[in-house]
Amino acid sequence: MSPQRPEVGDLFHRFRDRLAAGGADRPGVSARPEAGADGVPTGADDHRPHATTPPQEIAARHRDSRPQGTSADQPGRRTGRRRGGRGGEELRVPEAEFTSYYGRPILKGPVWKWDIAAYLFTGGLAAGSSLLAAGGQLTGRPALRRAGRVTALAAVSASAVFLVKDLGRPARFHHMLRVAKPTSPMSMGTWILTAYGPAAGVAAIAEAAGVLPRHGLLGLAGRALPSVGHAAGLLAAGAAPALATYTGVLLADTAVPSWHEAYPELPVIFAGSALASGAGVGLLAAPPVQAGPARRMAVAGAALELYGAHRVETRLGLLSEPYRLGLPGRLLRAGRLLTASGVAGALLGRRSRVVSGLSGVALLAASVATRFGIFYGGVASARDPRYTVVPQRERVEARRSGGGTST
Repeated sequence: MSPQRPEVGDLFHRFRDRLAAGGADRPGVSARPEAGADGVPTGADDHRPHATTPPQEIAARHRDSRPQGTSADQPGRRTGRRRGGRGGEELRVPEAEFTSYYGRPILKGPVWKWDIAAYLFTGGLAAGSSLLAAGGQLTGRPALRRAGRVTALAAVSASAVFLVKDLGRPARFHHMLRVAKPTSPMSMGTWILTAYGPAAGVAAIAEAAGVLPRHGLLGLAGRALPSVGHAAGLLAAGAAPALATYTGVLLADTAVPSWHEAYPELPVIFAGSALASGAGVGLLAAPPVQAGPARRMAVAGAALELYGAHRVETRLGLLSEPYRLGLPGRLLRAGRLLTASGVAGALLGRRSRVVSGLSGVALLAASVATRFGIFYGGVASARDPRYTVVPQRERVEARRSGGGTST
């Protein structure tokens, strides 16, 4: 016959008695066991269900035996209440670190290199030069007209080289002409270049009419070229504003944070930079007596460029940082300084060919610095996860505080 098994209640009380007796080894608890009402120690293994220490005393002993230094002032911990009303200690939540999966950026950054930044500059230079040429053509200033037309052809040719280099194969440019998609800045830019390039080329070729012979077939072509060049120059000037600004729309249409958030300002900056670079060409190539339209273009372009750059560096909050720090910040500050110097020299040195030429160089350099600064500022914002995560959280909180629901 098997021995009688102890009841569950006896096992529980025996376990609690041993737990109370084990507290004697802990700091702050007396090693001498207390005796019960019948003289038997409370920690003895006596199988009696009622010879136990009260639970309140056990809990008090446990609190007294806790090591010192685990209070609410301990670094990295704080005392609080857990769910269900039970007391306890909670670990302080660490500050968020903006890291990404396996150290890779959240966004896939632009694969464009410096040649696209150069493409931004040469496109703006071509547009500004065509506007300068149209101004010289309409006001009877041949030096301005000639300089603008030749520079426009050279700049748009360089733009085509940079664009094809980025595409990899010239056939890809041709393939983009198969469709016209108004919602795609890339598609519209391809068609703008297609319309602008031949017009700028014909206008520049028309400047060679004076060196052609006056008789024969070439003489006939020489007599027809001025009229054809006049029409082509006006056509190129009509497409120039779109050529100058579509690249700003193209950058803002990407997911790059500092480009996307600056969608109202980028076309303004690029338009002003195009005007300033065209004015620089006029100040360099034309004598001061014919440079009046170039000086007015310099003032208008500088106003647009400085206004847009100031808005980009102040309106975007956290996303303004990439335009103020590092290489982009240095380039944009240099661009502002060169723009201001170029305009001042154009206005104050209107009688000096040397001062006008130096002002033209400053305006051209300012356009280069501005385009590269905008380009590298966007690239920097795509590399840091902070510029993607923080603005998204701010937008969600703004919708919540406004009573809206985020999806």
